[in-house]
Amino acid sequence: MGWLAAIIVGGIAGWLAEQFMKSNMGVLMNIILGIVGAFVFNLIFGNLLGLYPATNWISYLIAGFVGACLLIFAARLIKR
Repeated sequence: MGWLAAIIVGGIAGWLAEQFMKSNMGVLMNIILGIVGAFVFNLIFGNLLGLYPATNWISYLIAGFVGACLLIFAARLIKR
């Protein structure tokens, strides 16, 4: 996936995760969460479980969403 597409899909995934997890973040943080979330999700499921879900933009969106939700959850645990 190209950089521009990664930014767009990452932003959408981060925004969806923000809405789902009821957190309040800005656009830049949504993009970062979506891109890093997709990376984390693919790292966990790709390397540890042998699954490679991200092959097209829809799977990147899903991976970014799940990964961003995991990152938001982890950040909330650390803050407490």
